[in-house]
Amino acid sequence: MKMKDLTLFIVKRLADKPEAVSIDEEQDGDLTVLNLIVDEGDKGKVIGKQGKVIKAIRSVVGVAASKAGVRTVVEID
Repeated sequence: MKMKDLTLFIVKRLADKPEAVSIDEEQDGDLTVLNLIVDEGDKGKVIGKQGKVIKAIRSVVGVAASKAGVRTVVEID
């Protein structure tokens, strides 16, 4: 499973407007940066209290990426 697909799967289930969720994927050498774009109303839900939800998403994607042998970072716009 690609890290972009995994991130979309998780975030779309959290969002009230899943059709507004998208990801821009950028390559920076061997690092893949996933820029997460969500509706303004869903940002708080995706970030969570004290950033706990986005930290959990980053952890899950990070573990999956390391098992796949790639480096991936999730950012939110």
